[in-house]
Formats: sequence, C-alpha cells, structure tokens
Amino acid sequence: MTDASATAARRPGEQVLTALGLNAPALDPADASPHSFPGGGRWRTEIPSCEGPEALAVVLKEASRLDVPIHRISQGSGVWMLTDAEITEMVEATGERDIELCLFTGPRGTWDIGGSTRTDSRGAGLRARGHDAVAGCVEDAVRATELGVKCLLVADEGVLWTLHRARAAGIIPADTTLKVSALIGPVNPAAYAVYEKLGGDSINVPSDLTLDHLTEIRRVSGAPMDMYIEAPDDLGGYVRMYEVAELIRRGAPLYLKFGLSKAPGIYPYGHHMRELTLATAKERVRRGRLALDLLARHGADGDMAPLGSRLPGDLQRFEISS
Repeated sequence: MTDASATAARRPGEQVLTALGLNAPALDPADASPHSFPGGGRWRTEIPSCEGPEALAVVLKEASRLDVPIHRISQGSGVWMLTDAEITEMVEATGERDIELCLFTGPRGTWDIGGSTRTDSRGAGLRARGHDAVAGCVEDAVRATELGVKCLLVADEGVLWTLHRARAAGIIPADTTLKVSALIGPVNPAAYAVYEKLGGDSINVPSDLTLDHLTEIRRVSGAPMDMYIEAPDDLGGYVRMYEVAELIRRGAPLYLKFGLSKAPGIYPYGHHMRELTLATAKERVRRGRLALDLLARHGADGDMAPLGSRLPGDLQRFEISS
C-alpha cells in the first residue's frame, strides 16, 4: 500500500466539518504502517468467543446472511472444554469454508486455585502456574493439532516459547500458528517485539492503545496484530468502530476482532450458558457487518487480505539452542 492510498480514504464527517471550518489536521503519511500480510492485504477479520460447534454454526449462518467475510474464528474456553468429536466438527466446518480455527490452550491462572488472581492487583493473571499448567497447555496443543486445528491461542510467555520450540522440532506441525491472547497483550513496542521473537504469529494488543502506540509498534515489528474493534466488558468494553480505517492505516497487518460489549462473560463455556452464547455469537457477526459498512462508507474497505489466507509471513525469532 502506498502512502497516497494510505491517506485516500474519507475520514468520518470530513466534508461537513471542513465546510464548517472544523477540519482535522491532515494525516501524516509517515504514520502509516509499511507492512502487509504475505500474499497481499492489510487486514483480516476474526470472530472471537465461538465456544463450540453450535455457536460456530450460528456464526457461519449469520456471516452468510450478512455477507461478512471471515478469515479466523477463535474460541476462549480452551481445548480441554471440547470433546474430540466437537473439535473435529469445528475443524471440518471451518475447513469447508477455508477459515482458520483457533482454540485456546490449557489451564490458566484465573481458573485454578491461585489466590493472587483474585486480589486487586490480579497477580499473574491468565499465565500458566507451575509445571503442570504448562504441561496441560502442551497436552492441549498436541491433541488439538492431531485433530486438525492449525491455530493455538496462548496466554503465557513460557507456553508460547515451548510451543514454538515444539513446532520447530516437528512435535506439532510446522504450519501451526500461535496467537497471543489479549489478556497478556503487549502495550509497548519492545514487548511486542519480544512476543514476536518468542514465537507469536499473531499478537493481540489491548484495545485501549492509542493510534500513536500502534505506529510505535509498527516501527519495530511487522508481526500481524489482533485488536478488538469492540472489546468485551472484562477487557474494558471499548468501542472503536469509527477508528477502524485509521487502525488499519496505522496497525496493518491487522486482524479486526469483532467482540461485544455489554455482554456477560462466558468462559469457561458449558451448556448452562447456551442461549446467551448463541445470541452473542450471532450479534458479534452483526457488529462485524457494522464495522465493514463503516469502512465501505468511508472508501477504506480496500486491501482486505484474500479469504483463506492465514500465514503470518517471515518473522523475527530468538535462536533456539540445541
């Protein structure tokens, strides 16, 4: 994408405000990310919190009805909350449509017996506490990839590095992608670069980062970035739909994640939460349609990566010692 095309889109309210003498400062072409996805395109889409085959079916049906293109579908409860048959059904349904399926790995601190996560400081958060928690994440990774899952969601730096080493050693398939969770997402360029070097192929940043923060990150790393355009309440509940075009311009290559505010948490999911989970799954797709409509209205809907594309391109890694 050239600097000219990076600044060609109309900004929200631009013509009216300019006519009234309230025009915004001109965009700086130097702020535009120079990066894109391999194979072309500056943005991909993701529907998160798809917690099983039934929710997946709802998402796929609604995406077809509303014509919402989907590159990735992710789940938050974890591999361990799904049966082999459920995982296989999800793999087959996404495979038929050439959509990447991403499942969360293993135990995490917010659900185990550790008391620190329940303090005001939140302690270590979602990280894997102790050897056994790391082992559970690895067990989930091996099981999921054996069933055909090609993307794993990770919430611990040690687990990320371990799975990257396992991938390099051929223990899990070489084309497995590792996605860093929003709940441990980096908030500065130095940290972002570390996650890339630890093996992250797609790195979720918190949705409260400023546009300048995205530009700072893009000056040191071209690793794909994930960002909630609408964040769940437990991640702040931020709604940034009117910024989508500028988020892409600054943060590309960028996964647009269509979350949902004002909705209760559903992790770890079970059938006792069925109606809520299906209703929110359907609404996440509608939120995606709204964001895509905004992009189109502002003439900024070009440069979407081809559907079916999923790999991150060549990234920087720490050396793996023998």
